[in-house]
Amino acid sequence: MDKKKRFRWIKLIIVVYCLLGTALFYLQDLLILRPKALAADSVYSLNQPFTEINIDRDAETRFNIIQFTVPDSLRKGIVLYFHGNKENVNHYAQFASRFTGNGYEVWMPDYPGFGKSTGKLTEPIVYEEALQVYKMARIKYTPQQILIYGKSFGTGVAAQLASVRDCKKLILETPYYSFTSLARLLCWMYPIEMLTHFKLPTHEYLTKVTAPVSIFHGTSDGVIPYFNAKRLKQVLKPTDEFITIEGGSHNDLTTFPLMQKKLDSLLMH
Repeated sequence: MDKKKRFRWIKLIIVVYCLLGTALFYLQDLLILRPKALAADSVYSLNQPFTEINIDRDAETRFNIIQFTVPDSLRKGIVLYFHGNKENVNHYAQFASRFTGNGYEVWMPDYPGFGKSTGKLTEPIVYEEALQVYKMARIKYTPQQILIYGKSFGTGVAAQLASVRDCKKLILETPYYSFTSLARLLCWMYPIEMLTHFKLPTHEYLTKVTAPVSIFHGTSDGVIPYFNAKRLKQVLKPTDEFITIEGGSHNDLTTFPLMQKKLDSLLMH
């Protein structure tokens, strides 16, 4: 290959590299997040008692929260549930009964752009929303009555909240070491730290969590690889738990008897 042809190939590779990097920067939210917005006047049809509240941050940003209730005589505390990267509370409401059945009220906020929540979705805004939900919970509950729960995308949000506020337990379902570490698996050839909009360094937050931590992850998770989550073991306290669900994938862990039994045990104590 002569020098002129080699130069053209190098130039083409550089152009393609830059184009793909630009696309990654601008389109990553569309690739990662799959929200389903709902009209503000739409009515939820859920299979258990609930109330709905809104927190207006500013003219553009509104946090919508669904509160799954339990009778006062049965209430042990509250679970602040931070859900995954798709749809809205309608999709995750099915998981609330595991907690309400054990006497825990469940509050599920939708992130901006999800469900009836509005505004621009950014990492700081998500952290701010989580803190606002916690502050509301503290009006009714002591820290020893508050469980913080994160699923998939929401595990980083839950870990951040538990790192700055006291709670009874932090429970993470299918967490990641950090969001950038996941992106690096697919886009190793780019400066991921500079390109990604969300960092969500779960491993850093866990070092600051004083509450007991329980992590559930499946060995067949095709979204957040087991080996990525397993790295979190190195930052856990000796009394924390990393519970491996053999054969579990990303969205079916709650169907496994091991997780059901362990989760019920955590909610009973």
